[in-house]
Amino acid sequence: MTSPGLVTLVGAGPGDPDLLTLKAVKALQAATVVLVDDLVSDGVVALARPGARIVHVGKRGGCASTPQAFIERLMVMAAREGETVVRLKGGDPFVFGRGGEEVEHLRAAGVRVEVVNGITAGLAAVTTLGVPLTHREHARGVVFVTGHAQRGGDPPDWTLLAQTAAQARLTLVVYMGVSGAAAIQQQLLQGLPAHTPVAVIQRATLPDQRHAVTTLGQLADTIEREQLGSPAVIVVGDVLQGLAAVAEQPGMARAA
Repeated sequence: MTSPGLVTLVGAGPGDPDLLTLKAVKALQAATVVLVDDLVSDGVVALARPGARIVHVGKRGGCASTPQAFIERLMVMAAREGETVVRLKGGDPFVFGRGGEEVEHLRAAGVRVEVVNGITAGLAAVTTLGVPLTHREHARGVVFVTGHAQRGGDPPDWTLLAQTAAQARLTLVVYMGVSGAAAIQQQLLQGLPAHTPVAVIQRATLPDQRHAVTTLGQLADTIEREQLGSPAVIVVGDVLQGLAAVAEQPGMARAA
């Protein structure tokens, strides 16, 4: 039996409300219940319709998080009560956001579910620096990979990723990798040269965004020296070669 309500997984993008899609804004303005992830900016939440019930269900690596099972129960219960529910997720719901698991759970419970894509942080971050993820002369493709392994699971094979990136000329975009940057750096150096350009972008698109431009050989030292932390993405590849001039702009951290 299908529930009378609807759950929409909405991508809140990287933080800047102006980067929301029209469809995302319409979903927010129609929702009676909004379940908000920890990394969603206040400016995005403010677009919810007046009177909507806002429920913060924080999930951030390394911090106390709302259990996923509890979030899924909340969505199902609200939908069965006839509510119009928005599950507001940072970035894109289907890029490292457990959106696939939530869709499966909702469908299994007989709940109608829709998904609205958002701009993922890995794309928005490099755009703020004025460089692309792909370029005909520098990168034929891009790989999005998480630096945060599932509890009890195996981490990515960074050496293999580095070798593949070097051979196929790919840009690597690492989410949730700041805390493990030293180990990631050590393994990437098994397949990529130490002079490979790297950018670390913290809180991309938000007023307090910071970034550092460095090399793979100096990645961990740069993060420590510039005191960069989560949420941040690490971008590795030759598409960053022309970034030096941009990195000198006021308010931006620049690492040698």
